[in-house]
Amino acid sequence: MDPVTPGEILLDDYLIPLGISQNALGRALGVSPRAINEIVHGRRSITAPMSIRLGAYFQQSPRFWLNIQSECDLRKALRDEKRLTAKIQTLESVAESESSYGEGA
Repeated sequence: MDPVTPGEILLDDYLIPLGISQNALGRALGVSPRAINEIVHGRRSITAPMSIRLGAYFQQSPRFWLNIQSECDLRKALRDEKRLTAKIQTLESVAESESSYGEGA
């Protein structure tokens, strides 16, 4: 199951209930409506500068938007955790191989 994206939250919890169009939000934030559309459709992430804009517009902390983006990114990455970590040596295994290397010298 895909994680909820910041764009879905922006659309479902803010734009639709408040009757704000993507075009109007883009103009109010000083960004292109296309940028808002790409966020809404999950094709663009919310960056730190965008989180500041959204936070100012909705009178929220920018961290709110960055935390949602970060959580979404982490959930996506965790789906691929085995592949991402398959060849990583743990600190413990590196320390063990270094200590056993030193013993044979």
